[in-house]
Amino acid sequence: MIQYLSLNSPIGPLTIFAEHGALVVIEAGAVPGAGNDDPVLLEARQQLDDYFDGKRQDFDLPLAPDGTVHQKRVWDAMRKIPYGETRTYGELAESIGSVARAVGGACGANPIPIVIPCHRVLGAGDAIGGYSFEGGADTKRQLLALEGVRLGLI
Repeated sequence: MIQYLSLNSPIGPLTIFAEHGALVVIEAGAVPGAGNDDPVLLEARQQLDDYFDGKRQDFDLPLAPDGTVHQKRVWDAMRKIPYGETRTYGELAESIGSVARAVGGACGANPIPIVIPCHRVLGAGDAIGGYSFEGGADTKRQLLALEGVRLGLI
């Protein structure tokens, strides 16, 4: 059974979803009555609060995103991008033996943004690229700024 919990953040309200003891989705917006005492959700909320408060750079949560084998390889590679750093779609693709366009598609399909930091993936020449989460490129810029990333084109 899917459990969920809503919280406020600097990028707007978020709802986090867990199933079978693992985080599976983060969505923009609040779900009315989305309160829950599931331990994974409570820990995810605390870690997200700490991240937004500048007290956390890495997430330590059980994750179970639903995706293809390729998408999961991309998401695993994104999780290795350190806080405050970025990679291009091409660099990420090269690191896993893929192509930039396929990496971009996996970024856009990421069901657990922020925790799986697709906001740290940029286009060539530090172009901001897309961001499929609520607020699009503006939200991506906010997250990068929160991490201290200063790029000429963001």
